[in-house]
Amino acid sequence: MVTPSTAQKIEDDDVTQPTRKLPDNADPVVDYKTAADRPGRLRGTSHLTIETRQAQRLVYGRAQSEAQQGIIGLVKFAMIMGRIWRAAELDDPYADWYLLQIHEALTTAQAEIKQATGQVQKRLKSVSGVDIDVAHSLEPVQVPLHFPNAYGYMGGYLIADYDTLVRSVLTAVHVALMTRDEGKHLLHNFGRMIRHSFLLPTRWKYCITTRDDIHQTTQRGAMAVEAMGELPQEILDETRRAPHAPTIRKPGNRSKPSATADLLDDGDDDEENDGSEEKPDAD
Repeated sequence: MVTPSTAQKIEDDDVTQPTRKLPDNADPVVDYKTAADRPGRLRGTSHLTIETRQAQRLVYGRAQSEAQQGIIGLVKFAMIMGRIWRAAELDDPYADWYLLQIHEALTTAQAEIKQATGQVQKRLKSVSGVDIDVAHSLEPVQVPLHFPNAYGYMGGYLIADYDTLVRSVLTAVHVALMTRDEGKHLLHNFGRMIRHSFLLPTRWKYCITTRDDIHQTTQRGAMAVEAMGELPQEILDETRRAPHAPTIRKPGNRSKPSATADLLDDGDDDEENDGSEEKPDAD
């Protein structure tokens, strides 16, 4: 006679019977293909919508010539940031320092632009009985964004916010809620703030140095200090880093794939060796 408890034991034995080894230590009750197949790497698309010429100029910058000085635009800014990011990943403390400075410059500029935009739009809503919509372009430009690290995108967000400010200011000037000189001054100051933020990466110099070089006062470290100056201690000891700084790959740990190779890689390293087991619910 098979009792309920005996039936449960037989059922449990059937479940735990398979002993084959599957990829990724998968439960042996599943088929091999389910355990072995892997999703491909993630890919996404991003576009920056530009509605004003003022914002568009900040995307492509201006070439250097005998007649006028060059201006760093978003595209070149992101390219230089890629080099700094890579150097910071290889334990260059100066690159780490510049990532922090640039992050602070971008976030400060963005906060001030948003505040100014809010003040202008508040003025547009201040007229009793009149509804004023912020002007929009009839043919906006779509700029594709594809950067290997976060800072190119942060620059794109900054230009997007500036584009909104420009539209708001031009609208306020058009409907006589702001003088032309006031609007011109406002846009000039914030455009200059963005250009200054984009210019910061050009001051960084690639010295091929690491924190160990600085700590041990090697020839390479001494040359870096001479070229770039003394570093804050919090940068040297890694207690202060930019929020989006890459994981530092120390010399003995550089055989692993670079984090810059694919930031959208959905690896499951956080699930490995965590010591946890899934437990069945108690009846």
